[in-house]
Amino acid sequence: MENIKSPETSELKALINKYSPFLTEIRKRIFFTLGFFVAAMFVGFIFYEKIIKFLIDILSLKGINIVFTSPFQFINLAISCGVATGIVFVFPLIIYQILSFLRPALREKEYKMIIRFLPSFIFLFLTGFSFGVLIMKWQIQIFLARSVSLDIGNILDISRLLSTVLLTSILMGIGFEFPIVLFFLMRLGIIKHSQLSKHRLWVYLGSLVFTIFLPPDSILADLLLASPLIILFEVTLLLSRAYEKKEIAATIKTD
Repeated sequence: MENIKSPETSELKALINKYSPFLTEIRKRIFFTLGFFVAAMFVGFIFYEKIIKFLIDILSLKGINIVFTSPFQFINLAISCGVATGIVFVFPLIIYQILSFLRPALREKEYKMIIRFLPSFIFLFLTGFSFGVLIMKWQIQIFLARSVSLDIGNILDISRLLSTVLLTSILMGIGFEFPIVLFFLMRLGIIKHSQLSKHRLWVYLGSLVFTIFLPPDSILADLLLASPLIILFEVTLLLSRAYEKKEIAATIKTD
């Protein structure tokens, strides 16, 4: 007796056949990106000592007693350095993979616009990462100054300290990308400029909540970390408004 195929089964198979090439392409890109991440993480793991010494110099930890609290703690440090290295180096690749995958679905004008601002993605990530390191360095200097003024000894767990610095810096780098994402969504017409302007207080609150959940346990540090996110948001609104006026003027001239 022949199997009778229901319309639902036929439609499901048709959908699978239709989207199967896209799913295969996504899987290939994910595996390639993960492979690159693992390779970069392995390099960071191998050279963790140089990374730690570099961070110690950047953070100006002279005068602070830095200690290991476990004989196996260096492994956690090496893993943290490896993961941080992997994230930093894989970030541009992720952007490239997303753009190359979406290329066929984008109009030429949209694709050129994204490519034109691609350096801004990398620049803002590195800027956010550096800003996170700067704030953590400032926090450490306050800790050192207070311990000296109060004549209290200081001991910092090196693993916890550097893990906190790296996590804060990486998340700030990612946070600095959010305004560019908003800008593109506004340029593509998915989000309206007027909508964001009316709800800017919620964006301010969201920026503060984001920084509150970061490792630094200081409300002052949270405010300082949230400030550039808010400023970048306002700059994004101004740029979007300027582009809208430019397009309107160009349309009027064409007519």
